[in-house]
Amino acid sequence: MPDDTPVRWQPERSQPPPPWPTPPMFTAITRGLRGRCPACGRSNLFSGYLRVVPLCPACGAPLGRVPVDDSAPVFTILIVGAVAVTLLLVMEMTMALSALLETAILIPLTLVLALLLLRPVKGAALGLMLRLGMLRSPEEP
Repeated sequence: MPDDTPVRWQPERSQPPPPWPTPPMFTAITRGLRGRCPACGRSNLFSGYLRVVPLCPACGAPLGRVPVDDSAPVFTILIVGAVAVTLLLVMEMTMALSALLETAILIPLTLVLALLLLRPVKGAALGLMLRLGMLRSPEEP
């Protein structure tokens, strides 16, 4: 007769901690938002507008191995879309503007907002992923 008692899953906890600092999640995310290394907060996260440094020169965290590729644009689109749609609805309900004037206001606002938010959102996503241990293997591109 088979044993029908439920088995509780236990996560694998035998992995050693990483050699770089692991701050609390909120700290890692806010450091990434500010463009600093999420692990130590002492060095820059970016070497260009969106290019992430491969390794933190201060603590050695492998920032280039964090797969933050498409998550930052998706979150940025969600944030900017929510702001733009809310503003469009407010303008429609409170002001009698022509469609051309609304377009002339919303398109530049949307572009500027997206460009301003993309870098901090990418840093925050990188901080979250690094804190959760989501790293590509060294062989992957």
